[in-house]
Amino acid sequence: MKIKIVCVGKIKEKYLTSGIDEYLKRLNSYIKIEIIEVNDEKAPEKLSEAELNQVKEIEGKRILSKITDSDYVVALAIEGKQKSSEEFATFFANHMTYLTSDIVFVIGGSNGLGVNVFNRANELLSFSKMTFPHQLMRIILLEQIYRAFKIINNETYHK
Repeated sequence: MKIKIVCVGKIKEKYLTSGIDEYLKRLNSYIKIEIIEVNDEKAPEKLSEAELNQVKEIEGKRILSKITDSDYVVALAIEGKQKSSEEFATFFANHMTYLTSDIVFVIGGSNGLGVNVFNRANELLSFSKMTFPHQLMRIILLEQIYRAFKIINNETYHK
């Protein structure tokens, strides 16, 4: 099993890239993990509903081009199901035991995800009812994946 994180946009802020690199390094001893960035669609600040949907659809096509038919896709969305850290660990443990497909987490851009991505997702996951910057969401997701593997391996970290 491998984990892929497909994200819209690139991260330029050094403090964010440092945090991401740290968690990728920590996760290296547990699982193969890859971050795949797709370009965000340039658009003006103010968009009509139709233009917004078009932008999300275009970004969605870019995201979907990085996903295979056999991947298990988890889209991060505020409408998704919230899980405790222990439930998240159980998700990985069960996936490693019973399923052979790779897990792909999808993080949309500042405009969110298109219907095409929601339709492909096997499940929707929410980390909070709050909205987070998509760049920061990468670190939050990586930290929770790391925490899950520490829980699975009964290692000190999670309290």
